[in-house]
Amino acid sequence: MVSEPEPQQPMLDLFVIGGGINGVGIARDAAGRGLSVALAEMGDLAQATSSASTKLFHGGLRYLEYFEFGLVRKALIEREVLLRAMPHISWPMRFVLPYSPDMRFESDTPTSRLLSTFMPWMRGRRPAWLIRLGLFLYDHLGGRKILPGTRTLDLASDPAGKPLKPEFRRAWEYSDCWVDDARLVVLNARDAEARGARIMTRTRVVEARRSGDHWIVEVERNGKRRQFRARMVVNAGGPWVERIVKDTAHLAPRAHIRLVRGSHIVTRKLFDHDRAYFFQGRDGRIIFAIPYEEDFTLIGTTDVDHDGDPLQARCTEEEQDYLCAFASEYFARPVTRDDIVWTYSGVRPLYDDGAKSASAATRDYVLTLDSDGPPILNVFGGKITTYRKLAEAALDKIASVLDVPAGPWTATAPLPGGDFPVDGVAALRDDLARAYPFLDGYTIRRLARCYGTEARQVLGDAGSAEDLGRHFGAGLFEAEIRWLMAREYAQTAEDVVWRRTKLGLRMNAEQIAELDAWMQRGRNA
Repeated sequence: MVSEPEPQQPMLDLFVIGGGINGVGIARDAAGRGLSVALAEMGDLAQATSSASTKLFHGGLRYLEYFEFGLVRKALIEREVLLRAMPHISWPMRFVLPYSPDMRFESDTPTSRLLSTFMPWMRGRRPAWLIRLGLFLYDHLGGRKILPGTRTLDLASDPAGKPLKPEFRRAWEYSDCWVDDARLVVLNARDAEARGARIMTRTRVVEARRSGDHWIVEVERNGKRRQFRARMVVNAGGPWVERIVKDTAHLAPRAHIRLVRGSHIVTRKLFDHDRAYFFQGRDGRIIFAIPYEEDFTLIGTTDVDHDGDPLQARCTEEEQDYLCAFASEYFARPVTRDDIVWTYSGVRPLYDDGAKSASAATRDYVLTLDSDGPPILNVFGGKITTYRKLAEAALDKIASVLDVPAGPWTATAPLPGGDFPVDGVAALRDDLARAYPFLDGYTIRRLARCYGTEARQVLGDAGSAEDLGRHFGAGLFEAEIRWLMAREYAQTAEDVVWRRTKLGLRMNAEQIAELDAWMQRGRNA
């Protein structure tokens, strides 16, 4: 099937391939600087890797063991920048790191090799002084202003010790931030669109080819093809980035990716406080146990090299057993597969730096610019915490080959719904409760966290639950669905209950099927 450019179609500055966090972040930054931008995502926004993270804005404490000081510093500085921009979908969280003499390094970390050389009697152990040194660096590398620093806990008296085995007597507590990853992607896309970008979901790029001084990008949606012209292509295809270079743009890749599967389990609530745990294993790896959606606990992640289709990534039975056994080393009550209510898995497209293990592969990003003809920028690697900095670095590359009208701006610009103070969530929640007294407390809290100051627009002038339309279950009303379809690109029940919200944890299969049928009728109307 061949199609020709539309006769009156304007020339775009950028065509972005990929609707994950890197793609939408670059599209938003570029549109805000005055570039004309279109973005195509083959599925839903955040359908793959960007909705399958551990949901953290963090520096990556364990990366200090790999001497990734630059990456950690960059991420630590960025935590508070992001927190100010989106206080509805991101908030501070304290992490409890229990200490045990049995903690081990992975054998191939630079720190492990250094200690083995100069302190061979340690035999791969993580000594307490080293952990505390790492936390000191973590507190000071990023110039903390909002988040509190590390403190020592007596687990015999602190509530954080109650769910743990009695042999854990000491811990350290430090700061990082929670983030709703899928909503982060959607809000970046919405802001990009508000600044002039064209966002196209369920739109597959079938070919990108150079033609004179520009690219012709052919896309397919609902069986129909059309073409766009653009001065430059940005390939932010995530796990598909290398395939896009070779098979879509017909070029030779200048870097390679390593596909690493990260799997998580969600269990019934395992503890009654709002702090998370950082657990170190006998195999040298770490996992988190995090309060999740009020009534659940999120445990992860694994690091396993992945073969096959990234969209088919699943948390295997072996990974479930591994995470349960790992957590059971710490929790007084063993965690079993009977506790699991949901699992998810995503494939990280890490830059292939030749590391021996998946855990050791760098989480930093690499941007390659091919300007042998109309330019194409390819994005390899990255982590959710540094997505905004990656976008700025991408715009620096773009500015080397295109005229970019304006400079950096995103550091001080809130995302939609985030135009209120970092400590203003409680006041926002109370305001919603007064305005909509017919909604239960959980729904009020959820709406405040999902939509921030836009929650009133979602609910409108409703004076009763009936005014919000059909109730699909778990506090999800027709008014919210209409908002998600009209403003947030949602087309299916899966988009709503597993990405825009996590109400799939609270709704049954029949309710979700009814929601999907209702949305399908709405799309076809």
